Amino acid sequence: MSMLDWIVLGLFFLLMVGIGVWSFRQISGTQDFFAAGGKMPWWLSGISHHMSGYSAAVFVAYAGVAYTYGFTLYVWWAIPVSIAVFVGAALIAPRWARLRQRMNIESPMEYLSTRYNVPTQQLMAWSGVLLKLFDVGAKWAAIAVILNVFAGVPLNVGIFLSGAISLLYSAIGGLWADAWTDFAQFIVQLIAGVAMFVIVVMKLGGIGSITGIWDQLPASHSQPLVGPYTMGFVLAYILIDFLSYNGGTWNLAQRYIASPNGSEARKAALLSGALYLIWPLILFFPMWAAPLFYQDLKDPTQSYSMMTMDLLPHGLIGLVLASMFAHTMAMTTSDANAITAVITRDILPVISSKYRTLSEKTALRVARGAMITFVVLTLIIAVYSSTFGGILNLLIVWFGALVGPISIPMLLGLIPAFKRSDSTAAIVSWAAGIVTFVIVKYVLTVSTATLVASPVVVSAILFIGMGWLKGSTPVSPKVEQLLDSLSSDAQDANSPQQGFKA
Repeated sequence: MSMLDWIVLGLFFLLMVGIGVWSFRQISGTQDFFAAGGKMPWWLSGISHHMSGYSAAVFVAYAGVAYTYGFTLYVWWAIPVSIAVFVGAALIAPRWARLRQRMNIESPMEYLSTRYNVPTQQLMAWSGVLLKLFDVGAKWAAIAVILNVFAGVPLNVGIFLSGAISLLYSAIGGLWADAWTDFAQFIVQLIAGVAMFVIVVMKLGGIGSITGIWDQLPASHSQPLVGPYTMGFVLAYILIDFLSYNGGTWNLAQRYIASPNGSEARKAALLSGALYLIWPLILFFPMWAAPLFYQDLKDPTQSYSMMTMDLLPHGLIGLVLASMFAHTMAMTTSDANAITAVITRDILPVISSKYRTLSEKTALRVARGAMITFVVLTLIIAVYSSTFGGILNLLIVWFGALVGPISIPMLLGLIPAFKRSDSTAAIVSWAAGIVTFVIVKYVLTVSTATLVASPVVVSAILFIGMGWLKGSTPVSPKVEQLLDSLSSDAQDANSPQQGFKA
């Protein structure tokens, strides 16, 4: 990288920190820190939801998939995410905003104590926090690989550098800082991604190369499903993505919680879903074309970074690197904010009664302390990511397989059709999903699709089935009342309704 590239990257980091400092003045309490006071406009929420849905792993692990298998990356990743978000716009997204209206929640776990009971809430909260340690750790490891390729920065140094910068603005500015930096990062990655796309197209001979590359690549690269990415894998990921992108990944639920009302949350989801459908076609094209520039790479995960270094002029290299940082920082900082909300609002008050009556100022200090602790632990996980099978294994196998058992009681618990699935169904489905993962991962020899799908399918069957077996058994009045209240927006979107306790 040249001095110009470092200047561009430095200006990007200064912008992120500047937004954090500006957002600091918008924070008067934990409601602002965790939920933006319920005032986030739909377009900002939608862009933030999109940016928080994927990280620099796209430029590393997924670039390796694109290099090796081709177009299937769009089919098994982008399309299922779009379908999941569009369906969630109708079924789930508005209910998150209404939970804040009705119950004044700041964390996606808060309502579970009312929907089920406190032990169930704690089980889901603790297991979700532990899972996110690995998920976020994988993302730090991904950005470190990119720094290593671009600038020769040692992996561990890259991990702690990216973590420190992200923590600096997220810990002081909360969700407002996350959302506005997401917007700024969206602009940066839009410019960088389009520039990369145009330059690759021109290098390959012009606009005709957009379709022409498939004649030059191996025949399998144009197939929608190839290798381990089968129809079963796609169907499994549609289910997993439905759970993850509609709130099973807690930071994405926060974008909806921060919306003024259900209608605004729905519009945010529709915008995010459209971006997932359209933008990857531009973003992934250079990755699909990479084998035409580099044949027989020993490490395909470095293909996109190598193309950036070899094809782009100085200045744009720094911008593309900034866009890679943008994706990781958007996801990891929003994850950290969401996890901190769960720790501060759901876990600590149960551990000790002193956390139930904190002043706003003290609660903010506790929240920031929890965020720092969580991020430091994820950085340690990143350093030892190879122990767990590498970056792609952490992202696809561990997270994909385990997010379902945690998310099913939380997401399906919002829908009236499953109102008879109680705390017993939630706990049994969670435990069975975890046990299934252990069996298919360490005892049996199964395909990737089966490994990812089995835990979530088992959990879903048990959660839904146990509720169905109750037949006409009366539902708790508080659960009935809660679910009925989520079918429409409160009259005053900014005033939480009384009658429920988070």
